[in-house]
Amino acid sequence: MESAQHVQSITVTPKAAEKVAEFMKQEGNTGLFLRVYVTGGGCSGLSYGMGFEEKPDEDDSIIEQNGVKVLVDSYSQRYLRGANIDYVESLMGSGFKINNPNVTKSCSCGHSFSTE
Repeated sequence: MESAQHVQSITVTPKAAEKVAEFMKQEGNTGLFLRVYVTGGGCSGLSYGMGFEEKPDEDDSIIEQNGVKVLVDSYSQRYLRGANIDYVESLMGSGFKINNPNVTKSCSCGHSFSTE
C-alpha cells in the first residue's frame, strides 16, 4: 500500500462531512467509507467519482477528516493531491464539488478535467 502521506493534503470541508454523514444515515450504515477516485473519460480526459464502500481495497490510502473516512486508490492519489472536497448549495443546484489545484483544463460542464 502506498504511503498515506501522498493524500494527506486532501481536505473535506465541515459542510461536505455533514452531507456525507447525512447520506450514510440514509443508507442505514454510518460506518461506511467515502471513496473518491479519478477515472478516464469525459470531454477533458479525466473525471471524478464518489461512492460508499464498506471496506478499503489493498491499494487504498485512508484519511480521516471531520469524521469522514476517505478512501483513495493508488491511481487517483497523484491527481487528487491538495484537493478540497466541498458541498455547495445554490439556486442552480447542490452537490459535492472537488476543488483541485492539479487541474490545468476543465470542460464547461465542470465534470471532467485534465492535468499536465
